[in-house]
Amino acid sequence: MRDFSNSIWLLLLLSAGFSSVACHGQVNAAERQNVGESAAGTLASAGVMIAARAVHTATVLQDGRVLLAGGFTGEQYAPKGAEVYEPLKARFSLTGPMRTPRHSHTATLLADGRVLMAGGYGTRGKYLSSAEIFDPTTGTFAPAGAMRSARAGHVAVRLLDNRVLLVGGVGTGWTFLASAEIYDPATGTFSPTGSMGLPRESHVAVLLSDGQVLIIGGHRGRKENIKLFTSVERYNPSTGTFRAAGDMRVRRHKHDAASLPDGRVLITGGSDERDDRGQYDSAEIYDPRTGKSLATGTMQRPRYKHSGTSVALPDGRLFIGGGAPEAEVYDPASGRFLLVRGKPRMAGQFSATALLSKGRVLVTGGYGGGQGPQAGAWIYNP
Repeated sequence: MRDFSNSIWLLLLLSAGFSSVACHGQVNAAERQNVGESAAGTLASAGVMIAARAVHTATVLQDGRVLLAGGFTGEQYAPKGAEVYEPLKARFSLTGPMRTPRHSHTATLLADGRVLMAGGYGTRGKYLSSAEIFDPTTGTFAPAGAMRSARAGHVAVRLLDNRVLLVGGVGTGWTFLASAEIYDPATGTFSPTGSMGLPRESHVAVLLSDGQVLIIGGHRGRKENIKLFTSVERYNPSTGTFRAAGDMRVRRHKHDAASLPDGRVLITGGSDERDDRGQYDSAEIYDPRTGKSLATGTMQRPRYKHSGTSVALPDGRLFIGGGAPEAEVYDPASGRFLLVRGKPRMAGQFSATALLSKGRVLVTGGYGGGQGPQAGAWIYNP
């Protein structure tokens, strides 16, 4: 895997802050977990994907398989687009092909078992408004219309009424978007909804138990004009509006967030304006009931570019598998992070994870350590 599309790779470098450093501060961080302290589960190799991928998506299908779609791949693999991991056979097999090669897109499992793929960057860095639907019964992709705005680096959340909210990102000409829209599977159409108070990229979204959606952090602008946010916004599907919902303790972008069993939200990592030179090992907990955020334990590894890689385990802990060469688990009962044992060294940045049966997690691809997209895959066993 070395024949990358130069134009798309350059765009990814500029828009995401490519790092030749695998994990800034990693040597000192390695001392945080005491030698005698038990680690949280194990990580083992799961072989390699058919295509090396980064900034791709991993979606668990209703039959337990995992759809791995798009991402930054070598040009020779772009037409193939997607593959499926079968946990029972521990193998990867081709599916698709996708109708449009894309990365920095979103993939959302619909209530009927199909998967909505929306937006992203296409060939030569084109901003995409197009969407397509994957049908796991046939293994094929079909057109699904177009979003109201071309957008990449956005977030998507399936609401409790099975519609899909798509928020923010960047549009043509690196325009930072505050707009949002709704995809309705019943009609197969996109329609506008309220806009955020701020345009955001490298933000994250979390669905709350009451059906509302948190939009957390992110940035707007590039290079010397970049501005990072501490702010949180809350989307109400009943009114189609966003409202301010407090602030994080630390301004973050390229971070991750996931719900805890008690309804609070764990926010991890990210970085400041310096990207790889400003990676965070800090974490905090945001309480949707109060709109306030409190510090919690420090991660074992600084990590960023790991949005969407935190997975809620059946026992209430959170697996954090992206943004660094090693994974760790957060225990909300103790407020502590523990490293996962295992020799595999993950690519780390812009990888994708998927929860399998019995609390296992599949981690795929990513880039880091001065190398482009990787084909490696790993299985976490709790």
